[in-house]
Amino acid sequence: MKKLITIIAVFGIVFSASATEPQLKKTVKPIALDKAAFAEKVFDYNNESEWNYKGDKPAIIDFWAAWCGPCRQIAPSLDELAAEYGEEIYIYKVNVDEETELARAFGIQSIPMLLYIPMDETPQAIMGAAPKNKLKQAIDTILLSKKEE
Repeated sequence: MKKLITIIAVFGIVFSASATEPQLKKTVKPIALDKAAFAEKVFDYNNESEWNYKGDKPAIIDFWAAWCGPCRQIAPSLDELAAEYGEEIYIYKVNVDEETELARAFGIQSIPMLLYIPMDETPQAIMGAAPKNKLKQAIDTILLSKKEE
């Protein structure tokens, strides 16, 4: 009986200790945008003529489509970068097949097209797929103004 009580006590200590451990950091993922969410979070292109970014931190917008091979190639890298940069930047995704008006408004003719949006600066568009290290370098230099080391 003493052995059973000891085992139960040990399990109780182990479970209570694990319950008080800090929670793992929430994984940040890219955010899908439709026309309404784009107008709310990025830029209301229907009602404003000059660029006016509405976000509170830099962002990347990935204009993509499900049938696009290069879009599928960079998607895992963007997922990883969203998790790595966490709360420093937003990574948005706009499906050009579903959001044709939005794609037309931004003149998207070739995909993937990444729109890098730094705070208080002009956005920069970069077309084509790039490896993760190049995407990371662009985030650091364009969005976060980190100098290359």
